[in-house]
Amino acid sequence: MYQFDWSTIIPSLPYMLQGMAMTLKITFTAVFFGIIWGTVLAVMRLSPLWPVSWFAKLYVNLFRSVPLLMVLLWFYLVVPSFLQKVLGLSPKTDIRLISAMVAFSLFEAAYYSEIIRAGIISISRGQASAALALGMTPWQSMQLVVLPQAFRAMVPLLLTQGIVLFQDTSLVYVLSLADFFRTASSVGERDGTQVEMILFAGAVYFVISLSASLLVNYLKKRTV
Repeated sequence: MYQFDWSTIIPSLPYMLQGMAMTLKITFTAVFFGIIWGTVLAVMRLSPLWPVSWFAKLYVNLFRSVPLLMVLLWFYLVVPSFLQKVLGLSPKTDIRLISAMVAFSLFEAAYYSEIIRAGIISISRGQASAALALGMTPWQSMQLVVLPQAFRAMVPLLLTQGIVLFQDTSLVYVLSLADFFRTASSVGERDGTQVEMILFAGAVYFVISLSASLLVNYLKKRTV
């Protein structure tokens, strides 16, 4: 019968906290830029100019049709040199981390776009019309009247997608990045306690995700 050995968890916590910092860095970066780019895409999809709306629709459908794992590998294997030139990165920069952040941001933007577009559509057209009647431009109406109300209603859904993103960050193991999951797995391989460390990592993901989900439910009740 397998004998569990949990004794290596406490001594390894400082090392695993570094991995958690990596996981959270990727998560928050992707959420921030994903929401910004997703908002732009949502507005573009609602544009009366068909080339603009067509591009946004193509982008969203493309990224929602491709597995995240493939997107991560594509960005790491195909575009590192391109990213270094465009972003002006130092040769010493860990391109794996930058590739992961860019891939997650662009991928999640497609999902955030649909959430934000639904939020914009849910706002009464009368409010946008009233803003135009007051002399606002269509962009000012969108920026000052529609989007603030839409985002207030969308906060729970945006946070829910952020929880999914946090869970998906474990896929960066394919890039050999030392995120929380890979760090825990490496400690288990080193100490011969891989089963225990993977179970511990799963428990940590569960606790964090559950806590965030409870926060989302609380915010839903506040916005109803």
